[in-house]
Amino acid sequence: MSKPIYILNGPNLNRLGTREPEIYGRTTLAEVEAMCRAAAPEQEIIFRQSNREYEIIDWIHEAIDRGSGIIINPAAFTFTSMAIMDALKMFPGPIIELHISNIHRREPIYHKSYVSPIATAVIAGLGTKGYPFAVKAMLTMISKANARHP
Repeated sequence: MSKPIYILNGPNLNRLGTREPEIYGRTTLAEVEAMCRAAAPEQEIIFRQSNREYEIIDWIHEAIDRGSGIIINPAAFTFTSMAIMDALKMFPGPIIELHISNIHRREPIYHKSYVSPIATAVIAGLGTKGYPFAVKAMLTMISKANARHP
């Protein structure tokens, strides 16, 4: 069995479905999790959300030891957390930075990501449908990495 994929979600994503639906849609985080699991039914997925920066860092550390890939929607921490960036630098596998909205079409404060320079790939602006897309992309990245390093 392969190592799990970690899907980590930052602050306020627990309010998905009701928070600014004109930007983030009406899909709940529980529905997003179900979409991710359906996209890779044979793959172990560890799906988590926290409003606490230190908890996300702890989960990245856990993924360093146990995970095959990280999909992270750091939310507001994208633009503020050097600590999350530093933790992600230690992860040896693929990292996908994910945003529901296109952060580059939003206010300038949302344009500078601390995560993008560390990420293997960035997905933004696909709405919550970006999550299962990210899962499928991650499976491909992991498969290619495993083929290079059996």
